[in-house]
Amino acid sequence: MKNLIIAVILIGLLTAFQTSKAQGVDSDTVINYTPFELLSSYYDNDFQPFKKRNVYVGFAFSLADRKQNNDQNLLSTVIDGERLDYDLLFKAGLYTADYGMVGVSVNYFQNRFDGLVFQDPDTVMTNTINRGFSITPNVRSSVPLTANERLSFFTEVGLTFGGGNSLSRKTKNVDEVEKIYDESFYFRLGMSPGITFFAMENFAFEVQMDVLGYELRRTKTTTNDVDVSKDLRQNVDFNINILTLELGLAYYFQGGFNKRRR
Repeated sequence: MKNLIIAVILIGLLTAFQTSKAQGVDSDTVINYTPFELLSSYYDNDFQPFKKRNVYVGFAFSLADRKQNNDQNLLSTVIDGERLDYDLLFKAGLYTADYGMVGVSVNYFQNRFDGLVFQDPDTVMTNTINRGFSITPNVRSSVPLTANERLSFFTEVGLTFGGGNSLSRKTKNVDEVEKIYDESFYFRLGMSPGITFFAMENFAFEVQMDVLGYELRRTKTTTNDVDVSKDLRQNVDFNINILTLELGLAYYFQGGFNKRRR
């Protein structure tokens, strides 16, 4: 429900922007479409979302607020706990050529858990929080799958720079406390195919998935403010994992032409 509310707010803001922009254009160039036409014939009149100089804006958001009671996992059981996770992704790009875009993505996330966990043979009070961010310059190539370009396939190649930190505090037997602090930095070169579908006017839904990539990650771990360890890992992956599936809302500002009713 919260995802739907945010999507509606975003659509409302962009629609208001387009309305105010249209009021400043000469009346000969303004087109008044009915709601049905915005879902159908709008795409048959010189619709060119991937034209040179068009601007792309995208947004994705996820939120998970979960209460756990006697929830059994592989190595532990959550007796009573609460988990709050959220993820924000902003995208922007400019089509420097027809069907070719240069863009950037900015991501921020936070995962938090507080609760009582049973780890044989102890019951542990656990508090963890994990935050991170990333910036991804990218290039995208789009291939229309329909004559009116309403449905299209795209391939995106990006170079991600990111980092984050996490803090975990586990308390057992009242006074035994273990505190673990992690700092990490990584970069990733990856390829992500996806599908774009225009639902109404220039608003589109996008589905995207990571399938191929190389990642280098450096992690520094400090335990109880004393013990320090460092880890450097390199990974190459090629797989189709539904957990990497991203769903988002996008808007295409058409800068290369003005649509007219015929």
